[in-house]
Amino acid sequence: MVNDETMMFRFGAEENKAEDIIRKVCAAMEEKGYNPINQLVGYLLSGDPAYVTSHNDARNMIRKLERDELLEELVRSYLDKDKTK
Repeated sequence: MVNDETMMFRFGAEENKAEDIIRKVCAAMEEKGYNPINQLVGYLLSGDPAYVTSHNDARNMIRKLERDELLEELVRSYLDKDKTK
C-alpha cells in the first residue's frame, strides 16, 4: 500500500540541544585552530567523527546527535536568520 500523505518529521526538544552542541563543538574547533565550517561539512558528509576535534569533549558531544538532527538545526537556523532580513 502506497501512502501519498506527507509525513511529519519532528525532533521536539532536541532542537535546543542540537544548537548548544553545535556551538560548543564549533568553539572547541576554533580554539584548536580549525575552520569549524569545513570540519562540520566533512563530518556531516562522511559521518567520520575524526573531522571533529576531541578537545573539550567535542567529538563525544557531536556523536550524541544523529547527523540528520544536526542538519535540521542548521537549516532551521539559516531559515530563521533569513526571516530577520
